[in-house]
Amino acid sequence: MSALELVVLVLAGLAAGSINGAVGSGSLVTLPVLLALGLGPASAVTTNTIAMVLSAFGGVMAYRTELRAERPHLRPLTVVSTLGGLVGSVLLLTTPPGAIEVVVPVLIGFALLLVVFQPQVARWVRSRAAQGPATEDEGPAVESPYRSRALRASIAACSVYGGYFAAAQGVLLLGVLGAFTGQPMGRINGVKNLLTLTVNVTAAVMFTIASFTGHADVVWSATAAIAVGAAVGGYAGGRLAKAVPAWFLRAVIVVVAGLALVHSLA
Repeated sequence: MSALELVVLVLAGLAAGSINGAVGSGSLVTLPVLLALGLGPASAVTTNTIAMVLSAFGGVMAYRTELRAERPHLRPLTVVSTLGGLVGSVLLLTTPPGAIEVVVPVLIGFALLLVVFQPQVARWVRSRAAQGPATEDEGPAVESPYRSRALRASIAACSVYGGYFAAAQGVLLLGVLGAFTGQPMGRINGVKNLLTLTVNVTAAVMFTIASFTGHADVVWSATAAIAVGAAVGGYAGGRLAKAVPAWFLRAVIVVVAGLALVHSLA
C-alpha cells in the first residue's frame, strides 16, 4: 500500500478507536475505508478485526474494578463468547467469495440500523434496569443476573455475529445484557466490553492462523496502520465522549458506512 493510503488508514483507525471508546461501532469507519482502498470484503473484514483488537483493551481496563467483582459469574459468558467468536470466524473463512460480496453489504446495512437506533436501545436498557433483573422461566430468581440460560444463548448468537463481521456487535450486546439482567448501563457496559474483546481476540487469532496457512488474505501493512491509530484513539475515546456529542459520532459512522453501502451496491 502507498504511504498516503497508510496515513488514511492511521486516521481511520484513530477515528474508529475514539468512537469505540465513546459510543461503539468504530469498525463501521475502518471497514468502509478498507473496501474503498480496493480490498475484497473477506480481506477487509479479517484485516479490520485483527487491527481493532488493541482498541478493545482500553474499554476493558476502564472497567477492570467492576469486572473483577463479577469475575466468577462472567467466566461462563466468556466461554460462550469464545465459542461463538470461533464459530463466526470459521463461517467467514469458509464462506465462498461470491457469497461474502452479497452478505457484507447486508451486514453493513444491518449494523447501520443498529447505530441509528442506538439511543432507543439505550433507553430500553435503562427501562429494563428499572424493572429489575430477569429470572429463569423454570425456577426462582438466580443469585447472579448473568446465569440465565436465555442470556447465554443470546450472547452466543451475538458472538457468532461478532466473529463473522464484528461491526456494531457492542450495540447488540448492550441490548441483550440489558434485557436479560436488568442491570444499569454503567455496569453492563463493562461486561459488554469484556465480551467484545473476547470475541475479537478469538476471531483475530483464527484469522492470523488462516493468513499464515494461506486460507485468509490479511493485508498486514493495513492492519498495522489501523492498529496504531486505534490504540491511540481507544485511549482518547473516554475524553472524546465528554467533549463531542454522541449524535455527532453516530452521524460520522452513518455517513462513512452509508457511502460504503451505496458504493458496494452500485
